[in-house]
Amino acid sequence: MRYALISDIHANLPALDAVLADIGARNDVNATFHLGDLVGYAPWPNEVVQRLRERGIPGIAGNYDSTVASDYKHCGCRYEDPKQEELSHLSYAWTRAHVSLETRAHLGGLPFRLDLRPLGGHVAGPTVTLVHGTPLNNVTYWTEDRPEAFLTRMAALVGARPGDLIACGHTHKPWHRIVEGIHFVNTGSVGRPKDGDWRAGFVLIDVGASEAKVEFMRVEYDLDSAMDAIRRSDLPHDFADYLRHGGVPPDTA
Repeated sequence: MRYALISDIHANLPALDAVLADIGARNDVNATFHLGDLVGYAPWPNEVVQRLRERGIPGIAGNYDSTVASDYKHCGCRYEDPKQEELSHLSYAWTRAHVSLETRAHLGGLPFRLDLRPLGGHVAGPTVTLVHGTPLNNVTYWTEDRPEAFLTRMAALVGARPGDLIACGHTHKPWHRIVEGIHFVNTGSVGRPKDGDWRAGFVLIDVGASEAKVEFMRVEYDLDSAMDAIRRSDLPHDFADYLRHGGVPPDTA
């Protein structure tokens, strides 16, 4: 079974459309799932949610989704510096003011976690667990440099066994590790990468009777139109440059 996993779209409709077109052009992808953070930072929150609903793509709630749905006081994000923190509050206020009631209701109905059984529940086989942050909550940043003890503790929380795969998002940086036979995968970000590569990112996973395979993908999209739309909106214009540089300021890249 081959799955496409997409995460952290963050209201970037051009990036999402490019990723969905890439996935759709493949004849070997059995299903697509999203790992949350559908809204925030770009001007298409309602359109992104509608596109996923039109395509019948199921998924889970990211921290941005659940906080917007509940009208929480902040988005549960972590910031690179004080300036990014200040701008993020503006993004959160803008998003709360611009999501439709239908979008808010959809975000509030997303589950926290999904467990997939590619071979069905009647035979032994791998489980693919989808979370946004960690199995504990959707705000903790599960970075690649976490010690093995942290990974095995997270695996124990979902009852993962050798051959299983746990996928997360939230950090906007893709990675893949194998600890005690369990695959741990971060999908990266469709709409707001933070690894210095502006292209939309997602992951393809092959799971079945044999060892799981993980392939990270990057897709070019109409970056200029996304940047222009941000600048024409009431969102901070800095978000446009953030996209251009893949979340890494040019003086530090």
